[in-house]
Amino acid sequence: MSKRAVLEVIALDVEDAVAARAGGADRLELVTDMAADGLTPPVATVAAVRAAVDIDVRVMLRLADGFAAGDVERLVRVAEELREAGVDQFVLGFLDADGQVDLAAVEKLAGVLEGCRFTFHRAIDRAADRDALRKQLADLPGLDTYLTAGAAGGVTEGLPVLCAEAGRRGEPGYGQQLLVGGGLTLDHVPDLLAAGIDAFHIGGAARPRGWDGPVSADAVARWRRVLDA
Repeated sequence: MSKRAVLEVIALDVEDAVAARAGGADRLELVTDMAADGLTPPVATVAAVRAAVDIDVRVMLRLADGFAAGDVERLVRVAEELREAGVDQFVLGFLDADGQVDLAAVEKLAGVLEGCRFTFHRAIDRAADRDALRKQLADLPGLDTYLTAGAAGGVTEGLPVLCAEAGRRGEPGYGQQLLVGGGLTLDHVPDLLAAGIDAFHIGGAARPRGWDGPVSADAVARWRRVLDA
């Protein structure tokens, strides 16, 4: 029997979370301010969402637009506050000015998140050398997923990279799950599934009215049906 593919949906609030869960989402990425590409939501929103749904919730750790860590000590305080509120799954990812992984920032946060699981998000798609980044983070405790489109321009551009990386699963630096998102459409799904990719991330695709409208349970259910077919 084949393993069910993971479907993760971006949620901004309780309404989104409930609709995503009703449509068949397995997990939420909880953020605020999509105009800045997703920042850390308020603790009160996190608590309300976790009380409203019984699926996994990964909370974004990012304080400003872009891929620089910025004020790492403030990030640490935010992470500690979220942990005290019961959060045990996160999303993060930081690069330095040269496009290398900001190892100091990522390792410091990983220490604060000891015992938690987390995703390294699409910063990998802006990295100067994604293979080097993966190898640097290969043994980082808690890192179990890379959210990636395979390229900064999105899945259409990055499809060959995604399929190649899926074929390297098990090699050093390639043990984490590939969670594909960033311009992902249903047309991409057959090739990705054929490559062995089993986790998918949608944001705007779950919102027929765009980011000004809520997640649609029907839109999520359509993705669920395609992934389960």
